[in-house]
Amino acid sequence: MGKLDAAPDVFAYLDYRAFLRDHYESRKGRGFSFRAFARKANLGSPNYLKLVMDGERNLSGPMAARFAKACGLEGDAAAYFEDLVQLGQARTSTERAAAYDRLKGFRRYRSVQKLELDHAEYHSTWYLPAIRELAAREGFRADPAWIARALRPRISVAEARRALETLLRLGLLTRREDGSVRRAQAHVTTGPETSGLHITRYHRMMMERASEAIDRVPAAERDISSLTLCLGPSGLADLKRRVQAFRRELLDLSEQDPAPDQVVQLNMQLFPLSHASSVEDGGDA
Repeated sequence: MGKLDAAPDVFAYLDYRAFLRDHYESRKGRGFSFRAFARKANLGSPNYLKLVMDGERNLSGPMAARFAKACGLEGDAAAYFEDLVQLGQARTSTERAAAYDRLKGFRRYRSVQKLELDHAEYHSTWYLPAIRELAAREGFRADPAWIARALRPRISVAEARRALETLLRLGLLTRREDGSVRRAQAHVTTGPETSGLHITRYHRMMMERASEAIDRVPAAERDISSLTLCLGPSGLADLKRRVQAFRRELLDLSEQDPAPDQVVQLNMQLFPLSHASSVEDGGDA
């Protein structure tokens, strides 16, 4: 994250344990040790910092404040570290979202994490990925008014303008010598599974779009169905592999389409509706 011979900038981090590891590495050998940190933070155990760095201990709110002070953090930097701890230890997506929104409120974070904020914005609205795909269509116009009309449902011209700026800044759209705008790469993927906060928000938003489509989109233009299955551990693992392979196959299909004309969204969700027998036999979940 930062040079080990200089103090790491806490605002450059989204993982408080990574910050603590870099903070320790930047100071060890210069009179700094786990024991010295424990004295500064008024800790009973000389190895407590190491346990936190290794993920074996979490930090309470008051303890996070003591760690911030022991790291020499003051003012906004200390407050940011405390919110960073809450982000890292949040148990639900709602708690993570609240902590992340607090981080975005720090001016220093916004200046250091410009690219991260752009990526977060890309997944914060359904229409940014849609506009990026729309750019593969013949006759695409990098005109906010045209884009706003082309999407279903329509968005405002201002939203379309900001989306174009973000996509160009991220390099997901590129402007050619003749002034036209096209997709810069074949496709964007977050991997078969991801736990990133903005990706979680994106998936939830797209599921909401699918729910609205049941009433908004004629049946002939959509396909919304579901399956309920009973599988063992090996069957579940095989099902996930098949879903991932099918997703890659559809990406290839999209790239090979000679005349792409309409942007569509395909959601795939897999989640349990019961406990596994091992949990059920073991007592309360």
